[in-house]
Amino acid sequence: MRDQTAIGSLFIGLEDFIERQTPKHPFPPAYTIPTAANESALRNFICQPDDQLLIMGPRREPPIKCPPSNTPNSVAILTSVGYRQLEATHYLDAIRHLRPDIVVGLADLVRGHNPGLKRRGKMVDRTHAYTTHATEQLYNHKDTTQRSNAVYFAPVLPLENAEQSIYLEDLENDLRPYISGLALYESASLSAVSEALGDLPRLLFGAPATPHDILRDVSLGADLHTIPFVGVCSDAGIALDFTFQPQQQESQSSTTSTPLAYDLWSSDHKTNTRRLSESCECYTCRNHHRAYLHHLLSAKEMLAWSLLQIHNHHTMDIFFAQIRESIERGTFDVDAQTFSRTYSSELPEPKGQGPRLRGYQLPASGPNQPRRHARVYGRLDDAAEKFAESQSSVATPDTGAEGLEEHGFAERASGL
Repeated sequence: MRDQTAIGSLFIGLEDFIERQTPKHPFPPAYTIPTAANESALRNFICQPDDQLLIMGPRREPPIKCPPSNTPNSVAILTSVGYRQLEATHYLDAIRHLRPDIVVGLADLVRGHNPGLKRRGKMVDRTHAYTTHATEQLYNHKDTTQRSNAVYFAPVLPLENAEQSIYLEDLENDLRPYISGLALYESASLSAVSEALGDLPRLLFGAPATPHDILRDVSLGADLHTIPFVGVCSDAGIALDFTFQPQQQESQSSTTSTPLAYDLWSSDHKTNTRRLSESCECYTCRNHHRAYLHHLLSAKEMLAWSLLQIHNHHTMDIFFAQIRESIERGTFDVDAQTFSRTYSSELPEPKGQGPRLRGYQLPASGPNQPRRHARVYGRLDDAAEKFAESQSSVATPDTGAEGLEEHGFAERASGL
């Protein structure tokens, strides 16, 4: 991925590094890795080069809904050893130990349903308290050597501005010297950012479903995006096939829309030796073809998903590079409209089987939920039943004349 893609930043959820604490091992391994005074423990632990931008938040993206509720001093997280409460002070300790480049502040978010009026008030008060405490502890230290070098992205809640007006005013005034960016959780919040905070970069956790959503978010002012659908498509065996080149798009017919991607599980690709994308120059397209990827998927080889991930990330690299070029030319709005007319509005629906679900992809266990994995036992019973059916159509030495006649071996003569 490092050699074949242009990925320049990584988002890391702290909950992925929290493990079971014992008297012998009171700290997670990431906290105890040897580092020099000017090195990042997180960078050394995941073996990333110095030019890779590391963004750390409390939860992975997209997060799994946690049954435990947030508290005034902590947020609920899902670790490798179950649900935990990540206290605000522990999150600050992690920032000091791991030393990421960018930190996303704690936010009291409600997952899975719309919060009520009282709950929204708590969300604002708690997030305000989290941000005030974090910026004071990390950056308002008398000893400059004790201040954190990580830049802080303050969260903006997915609520109306009027509901969090006091918090936003505090970000504009008292907290403005300590924050270097904004973390937003829905596209609607982009247009609600005030002019006083308008010069700050905006990281959007909006979970866009298609490239059309990305273009809409860019037009609203998003600077950084998390794009879960890239991994979802790779796991589902879907290859992305689009580009943000208006010259090529305008030459296509406006009456038919071009698919954004296609499913390599389809039998149509069984003997197709074309590239995944005709204009793509990624490692996968230079060295392999659709039929080979279809074979790997059918055989459930992990190489299939690795090659697909390289291709899909390369496609998004080119897509964003072309977006930046379009903005520099001043033709972004026109190019986005052309893209919308050229390509279909939705990605194809996944039909094939992906790799086994990982622990952080599994929902919380509970009653009346479907099986996490396909049923594997009981196949012998199915085979035995089919074998018995086949045996019933075979004549044996004990079969009488009527049985032989039924099996078509002979016809009984009349009068015998």
